[in-house]
Amino acid sequence: MKKLKTFISKVITTVIIIIISALVYFSTESFDEKVYQQPDNYKEADYVREYCSGEIEHVLNDKTRVDCLTDEYAIEFDYAKKWAESIGQSLYYSKMTGKKPAVAIIMTSLKDEKYIDRIKKTDENITIFKIKSKNFIE
Repeated sequence: MKKLKTFISKVITTVIIIIISALVYFSTESFDEKVYQQPDNYKEADYVREYCSGEIEHVLNDKTRVDCLTDEYAIEFDYAKKWAESIGQSLYYSKMTGKKPAVAIIMTSLKDEKYIDRIKKTDENITIFKIKSKNFIE
């Protein structure tokens, strides 16, 4: 019975990864759209330093790094267009730390709400923190 549960768990994880990969692959939007550019050169790490109220760059046993680890959350910071990547990382970090999964999504415009919706549709247990970029377009 334990082997069956392990097998089912692996199958479900594989299916989720395939679905997320397909969503990213078939996305029609380009990463080099003007709205994605950061003319002020503010990087993801800058947002982590500004908004993280926990440990920054917590290193796990396998040398991966949690952007922000708090008493409650394992938080992955990413720009909205990298929504699918942020889901996978937050779920992995959550599993490895025992903390709740969370993403801090850096939004460059109101159009980025569609990426927030995609995260919600993928996994309703991921907490989403919205951050307006320094050059946010209304």
